Amino acid sequence: MSVDDASQKPHDRLAAVLAGEMGRVNELIRTRMASEHAPRIPEVTAHLVEAGGKRLRPMLTLAAARMCGYEGDHHVKLAATVEFIHTATLLHDDVVDESAKRRGRPTANLLWDNKSSVLVGDYLFARSFQLMVETDSLRVMDILANASAVIAEGEVLQMTAAQDLGTTEAIYLQVIRGKTAALFAAACEVGGVVAGAEEAQVTALRDFGDALGISFQIVDDLLDYGGDAGVTGKNVGDDFRERKLTLPVIKAVAKADDAERAFWSRCIEKGDQREGDLDHALELIGKHGTMESTRQEALVWAGRAKSALEVLPPSEIRAMLADLADYVVARVR
Repeated sequence: MSVDDASQKPHDRLAAVLAGEMGRVNELIRTRMASEHAPRIPEVTAHLVEAGGKRLRPMLTLAAARMCGYEGDHHVKLAATVEFIHTATLLHDDVVDESAKRRGRPTANLLWDNKSSVLVGDYLFARSFQLMVETDSLRVMDILANASAVIAEGEVLQMTAAQDLGTTEAIYLQVIRGKTAALFAAACEVGGVVAGAEEAQVTALRDFGDALGISFQIVDDLLDYGGDAGVTGKNVGDDFRERKLTLPVIKAVAKADDAERAFWSRCIEKGDQREGDLDHALELIGKHGTMESTRQEALVWAGRAKSALEVLPPSEIRAMLADLADYVVARVR
């Protein structure tokens, strides 16, 4: 078995165990993304929702609820809520980033237009709040509403910090904790809350999601400089071309001499990119070993995610989630 085959196992196994509940989530998503008066809404939503994403965030909600012994059906609504929030942020992100590709396919804003992507994203946010209200839990609503606000805050922070060479690793962590880890954490936390789990377990689930989300985003940023476009659905160097200051570059800038810093300033801060600049950026990243040091940070966060799970009782799903934390980092070598 290849490394790639082995690294897929945790997610595939989790998907198989949760297949019945995920089927109900997917059916609910299809039902709630419908619109009687605006057919553009299901067209745009279906393009992204049906694009073959892993559905990782809703699966985390289902897994957390099941680990805590939940036997109701509110976790299905919460899983759909989480996926709607995630999809809405993707639609908005692609407009902000002027992206042309998502999951290996043209983005909605490219196929339709920016207005459609923004408005459909707004519609999905509204749908997500309708769904969470149906659980009759103010605490669940508080967690997911807060996560939605933190996600937006993280995106705004990234917009202001991404092209500033003064951006530190601490600011980078704050950005990805907002734009990515907040929803991972909330997805896990609400699963425990709806199941009526002990506070220590709910906290552990939140901490697991937070650490997993941070590791996940660090690796995503790594893959932008060394991933397979056929697997990631992104072109190598998209973050560089979009002038996003991610961890591999932040670390390279910290070790740069004057000439190297001038290069990064021209390409990232000033946006003056020329032929061969991406190759030179990759050379500098390689020179300073920042791919490996960034990978080591992802491993640290994956380890924290696994440690958080130890508060929860041993189970098949807990073991799969621990394996998932390892898989997240195994995506990059």
